[in-house]
Amino acid sequence: MRVHGRARRAAVLTGAALLVTGVLAGCDSPSSTRPDQAGPGQPDWKRCAAPEGGTEPGDAWRCTTVDVPLDYAKPDGDTIGIALIRKEATRKSERIGSMLFNFGGPGGSGVDILPRAAGAYQKLNTRYDLVGFDPRGVAGSSGVHCRDDKEQEEASRGIDMTPDTPAEEAAFVEDGADFGAGCARLSGTVLPHVGTTNAARDMDAIRRALGDRKLSYFGISYGTELGGTYAHLFPENVGRVVLDAVVDPTADTVGHARNQATGFQRALENYLKDRGQDPEAGTRRMAEMLRRIDGDPLPTSSGRRLNETLALTGIVTPLYSRSSWPQLTQALDEAENSGTGDGLLQLADSYNGRDENGHYDTQSHSQRAISCADTRARPTAAEARALVPGFRELSPVFGPFLAWDTAGWCARWPVEGEHDTPEASAPGAAPILVIGTTGDPATPYEGAQRMADELGEGVGVMLTNEGEGHGSYGGSGCVTSLVDAYFLDGKVPADGRTCS
Repeated sequence: MRVHGRARRAAVLTGAALLVTGVLAGCDSPSSTRPDQAGPGQPDWKRCAAPEGGTEPGDAWRCTTVDVPLDYAKPDGDTIGIALIRKEATRKSERIGSMLFNFGGPGGSGVDILPRAAGAYQKLNTRYDLVGFDPRGVAGSSGVHCRDDKEQEEASRGIDMTPDTPAEEAAFVEDGADFGAGCARLSGTVLPHVGTTNAARDMDAIRRALGDRKLSYFGISYGTELGGTYAHLFPENVGRVVLDAVVDPTADTVGHARNQATGFQRALENYLKDRGQDPEAGTRRMAEMLRRIDGDPLPTSSGRRLNETLALTGIVTPLYSRSSWPQLTQALDEAENSGTGDGLLQLADSYNGRDENGHYDTQSHSQRAISCADTRARPTAAEARALVPGFRELSPVFGPFLAWDTAGWCARWPVEGEHDTPEASAPGAAPILVIGTTGDPATPYEGAQRMADELGEGVGVMLTNEGEGHGSYGGSGCVTSLVDAYFLDGKVPADGRTCS
């Protein structure tokens, strides 16, 4: 399990629009050409095939591929195809332009997610073409592949992600190294080039291919890091950009893990309060349950056993959205009172992309490859072990896993990372709306303010959503109406506005 940034929320939420109040800002319309005015060299849109493991999106959607340099340092060298999907604006006479989406991960497939999520963006679709893409190294864009299903299952069953003995620790680190070696063996050509900076450059190539003078973009979770990187590289091309559920651009590998220990513990305590339980006592009870499962995994009706890592993943999954809290309650009641782990295992499988036939999707492969291409940090097992006591104080439930994860994720990774922290400063860019939710578990609220500060004065516009869950658009009527007014009318909320 890797919790930071995984695309959990496929924007299936809906919310009633409220009356908007905002300050009219000088946001230029980002469009330059209509989709039916495409000139030579622009994409050839065709009916979409069903993505792997998915269903055909339907008649309203069209797909294409845009070729970009594999290595931007060699613009005339080999190319890579970036997969796109589009649904045209429903009011073509009032069309503003294209709106590009990234729903998170890293590793989430926009070609797969956007058609399923589009119901939440119907109002924006009246005047924008909705466009999703698979970033390089993801799904239809030369998706990274590192392990087969059997190897994934063996690791899921056999590797203790919070090792307690030297033998478990050695197996944990070796498994991380083996995963990286598999990526190099099966996806070695693309592996050195899948970082966020190159994906941001691809976004500008997509903008040009779509015929838009400025980029309109909606980034969620990891998509906010991608959006901040784009704004830094191409401030003059920023149109109307919204960043929701924001990744802290000032945090390094350990900082992200520490942020998430804080964020998930905060969400867990809010969940326990909602159940009428004392948060401190509830946390102790849950940590003790995980300790027992570590020594004696729970049986399930499938014959598989629920180990500590799978149980923890099952607890994490429903914390992403308040609407999923009842599922967590049911699964915990089963584990604690019946001594079986079916509910938590089902939640963990959903998170891990495992279907009932034992087939795993490859989002975690892409996520790992992109994350490790981005960061130079390669903490050792000894360094991770030293973090555990402090992380356990932050969160007795999530802290130990997140401390160890700093070492296992990119252990002996075959590609050198790009930076310690991403650059997001964007002097001269148009106003960018940055939204933080106070109870967000995966990208804690504090990171949104840091992103707004990093973007710079007059660029980062902070909007606070007082609520629970990972992301706010579609869940908060106030946020949804403000975002709609920003995208459709160019109205930028006052910096520091709060939706409660």
